[in-house]
Amino acid sequence: MNFDQIKNLDDAYGAEVFARFPVAFVGGKGATLVDTEGKEYIDFGAGIAVNIFGACDEGWKSAVIDQLNKIQHVSNYYYCEPQAKLMELLCEKTGARRVFFGNSGAEANECALKAARKYSFEKYGAGRSRIISLNGSFHGRTLFTLTATGQDSFHKYFDPFVPEVVSADANINAIKKAADGKACAVIIECVQGESGVNALDKNFVKALEAYCKENDILLICDEVQTGNGRTGTLYAYEQYGISPDIVTTAKGLGGGLPIGACLFFHKTEHVLTAGDHGSTFGGNPVCCAGAVNVLERLDEECLMEVRAKSEYMRTKLRAIDGVKEVTGLGLMIGLSIDKSPKEIAKACLKKGLLVLTAHDRLRIVPPLNIGKTEIDEGLTILREVLKA
Repeated sequence: MNFDQIKNLDDAYGAEVFARFPVAFVGGKGATLVDTEGKEYIDFGAGIAVNIFGACDEGWKSAVIDQLNKIQHVSNYYYCEPQAKLMELLCEKTGARRVFFGNSGAEANECALKAARKYSFEKYGAGRSRIISLNGSFHGRTLFTLTATGQDSFHKYFDPFVPEVVSADANINAIKKAADGKACAVIIECVQGESGVNALDKNFVKALEAYCKENDILLICDEVQTGNGRTGTLYAYEQYGISPDIVTTAKGLGGGLPIGACLFFHKTEHVLTAGDHGSTFGGNPVCCAGAVNVLERLDEECLMEVRAKSEYMRTKLRAIDGVKEVTGLGLMIGLSIDKSPKEIAKACLKKGLLVLTAHDRLRIVPPLNIGKTEIDEGLTILREVLKA
């Protein structure tokens, strides 16, 4: 099918929830994608930080195909080898004790929030169910996670929302005021991606951890976008020197297939019991096989390369006229510019570069294995567009 045929079908039958760019991709390799007309694009978006090793990675593809040749789905009434291996890897690499698998970041966060309320109810009874998130946060599209998203623009039309979920500024006094003796958990993203790729202040995060521990309030780290090597460590919270009680992740974990994970550490490892939560497709063996391949390759050598590429890109980006500020961590990069990010993204697309936006900033989240040649080609296009 050519582009017009694909677009016409989408226009006729698709739910009108996506403001799509005028391109359809049919293939690619690594950080280079190919559209229906054969045009190539440098990929600085990785499917919104999902295609962690780019398109058609041979190792990842082999792991997925091998599992497809065995069995494509196993009900969670039964045991599953790739799922068990992935649980082991996640726990060994993080110190977590238990793992629940869903299909997305929203599902992982939904599980975490439910678990936090059960933890508090079993220990303290009713009246201590408040969830606190941060202003500027984004935690998902389910009603619970949407309520916890600290951006008013996402809250139109869908009320009434889940009660006892509030957002506060990222300072410890605001958290204490919001808690008011009723909080069971605080959920944070160490780097807030959707609101501008803003890294939280490390002193605030350390103070938050101390406050939560003193008051037996669970600290949940949402690593949906920041996790799986994206920021230069396996998970971003490692760079803050904290020990969360629950960690959620998704996006890059599956390398391109849908999977989410909720990791429970020692305080919360036994909170959920049979029947408390579940998922038909969570922990799908094909998705888990892909995720096992991803995690096995995210060793210290790989993470050192991510940090080196991050420093290289950030140095180059700071030297580009029109870039006012470079934010984020690792290969999760935000660019403050003096032009409309959406218009810049459209202009980059025409020249063969894919970039994302995040409120008033450009967002760059390339595949972790992007090569120097592709980095330089992409930065050249961005420089030309900003200059124009």
